[in-house]
Amino acid sequence: MDKIPYGGDYNPEQWAEEVWDADHRAFDLAGIDLLTVGVFSWSLTQPDEETYDFSVLDRIIERAHAEGRKVCLATGTAAVPPWLATAYPDVCRVDFEGRRHVYGVRHNACTSSPNYRRLATAMAGRLAERYAGHPSVVAWHINNEYGGLCYCGLCAAEFRLWLRNRYGSLDRLNDAWNAAFWSHRFTDWDQIVPPNILSEHWKSPDHTAFQGITLDYHRFNTDNILRSYRDEKVAIREHSDLPATTNMMAIYRHLDYHRWADDLDFASWDNYPTDGSPVSRQALSHALMRGIKGGQPFWLMEQTPTMTSTRDYNPVKRPGQMRLWSWQAVAHGSDSVLFFQMRHSKGASEKYHGAVLNHAGRTDTRAFREVADLGAELAAVGDRLLGSRTPARVAVLFDWDSWWALEISDGPSRFVKYEKQMVLYHEALWQAGAVLDVVPVSADLSGYDVVVAPFLHMVKGDTAARLEAVARRGGTVVTTVLSGRVDEDDNAFLLDVPGPLAPIVGVRVDETDSLPPAQTNTVVLSRPGEPEVRSEASLVFDLVIPQGAEPVGSYTQDFYAGTPAVTRNDIGDGSAWYVGACLDQRGVDWVIRHALGEQGLLGVFADVPDLEHTTREIDGRRYEFVLNHSGAEVEVDSPFTGTDILSGRVVTAGEPLRLGVNGVAVIEAG
Repeated sequence: MDKIPYGGDYNPEQWAEEVWDADHRAFDLAGIDLLTVGVFSWSLTQPDEETYDFSVLDRIIERAHAEGRKVCLATGTAAVPPWLATAYPDVCRVDFEGRRHVYGVRHNACTSSPNYRRLATAMAGRLAERYAGHPSVVAWHINNEYGGLCYCGLCAAEFRLWLRNRYGSLDRLNDAWNAAFWSHRFTDWDQIVPPNILSEHWKSPDHTAFQGITLDYHRFNTDNILRSYRDEKVAIREHSDLPATTNMMAIYRHLDYHRWADDLDFASWDNYPTDGSPVSRQALSHALMRGIKGGQPFWLMEQTPTMTSTRDYNPVKRPGQMRLWSWQAVAHGSDSVLFFQMRHSKGASEKYHGAVLNHAGRTDTRAFREVADLGAELAAVGDRLLGSRTPARVAVLFDWDSWWALEISDGPSRFVKYEKQMVLYHEALWQAGAVLDVVPVSADLSGYDVVVAPFLHMVKGDTAARLEAVARRGGTVVTTVLSGRVDEDDNAFLLDVPGPLAPIVGVRVDETDSLPPAQTNTVVLSRPGEPEVRSEASLVFDLVIPQGAEPVGSYTQDFYAGTPAVTRNDIGDGSAWYVGACLDQRGVDWVIRHALGEQGLLGVFADVPDLEHTTREIDGRRYEFVLNHSGAEVEVDSPFTGTDILSGRVVTAGEPLRLGVNGVAVIEAG
């Protein structure tokens, strides 16, 4: 690509072809140069098992080519056609309560079904054979937003095969699952069934009698769905070597995206912020997706130009917000800005989902004008940012195994939610201006000076040793309550809590109290020469006994008043912080700013709330992104000298840098 691709999901098969003319005239006005097509086209391209009909898709792609637009071509396999489910009922999923579903909605296929896999793979192969050499097709979009779980007999059989490959023997499996508990020792592989409401669970998917079984089913589900992606990619590779991806959903519990890294030519994801979440959560999601491929740029595959339609209420993006969030994606590593959708669907569940063009196809709406203005900016920027990377010295460890293990655990509290806590800690880093990566626990940590590992419930392999190495060479490590509790089988370490992390943080946890969500314990945080900060801790409270660590925060209530809640340990040439309770944002901010401060990594705008800064670099060029999320105009002294590539203005260090509401500057540093 010679610039950041701009466009998104286009479904012209939903309208008469005369509408296409108006669409492309509008796309010219908006600077749209890439269309994602065919995402849900299976019932059109294969009306029955023996018939393939690409005539409409041919015309869609040829029209895009004639208009000078590129195409990201989807395989269309995310929603099976009605004939397929009717002919092969095994394609339909069985839910957590054991009910076989009938045809309906989308993402409705069991990836253990040999019929689904056979027909989906055949479709991917047919598409690749037909369009591999087309000059407009630049990438393959396999399936769409993979997710969900199935508990059918086919999945049970595949689960047993997966377990054989993982454990090799029933003795090893029984040991991993602690099967001596409640007389669960298995003597034949066929005795194992999926963990759902009919077997190991009660009340919900998080209430399980055997965490090891449920944890392995989550792992299996990720690998089973990944196999389906691989099948389609293999079929594509028989005809095409163009890059392939699937659009992920970032902080999505059901799939461990780190396990997909080797099979994605580039990562891509869909940004639909959850209701009420801080804008920093989007930055966390972007960094998580960038980390899938070791810092390689990703694609923002979908975002709404205006509003979603899936929530109980769906506010529109305020003036300038779409542009701000689009540049935020680019700032954190996206090499595309793509939307869902190009034109409002005329019916069904997404007819009110935001679009570049409304039902009337108008080009004089506020939404269209903003899309067109952003298109002009991206055209002016050209290829300068493509391929650039983020030079981070701060890492956040994100671990799906810890997420699953923490939330399916019986005790100490079901109210501790991994995602919420990760967002809380990242918010502190974001407000402090840390330029950071979000990486798996297996990542090389040698290039980071600060490593933040909140709620690292499961410690696998040499993770503890690598964290210790960060501290000993002079870095700073931060971890928290409920970390270091279990091994990779979700069995408790037969060690003092926090298990293998204890020698790093220099503490022993004697007990962990758990209280109702509304009941808090004030923690007083202090360092010599600084004013005290008071933070409300909730949910879980470690009773910490220092083993060399220095208390820097203490409880003020209950029988453990006056005992340490937060500690700092000197280790080697560096330090390790242990946060023994779920602190509120004020408390987490205090800890994180001290950890960053030890390494001189507080950001240049750390004292300006909601003013975001991050960096991308390539070929000796450095781009400083400054984004104003504050809701008001901001003026700061610029720490940079260079040129804002969006406005053309010259920026000089020490002179005022003004950003309006939702303002953005991208400064090519001189």
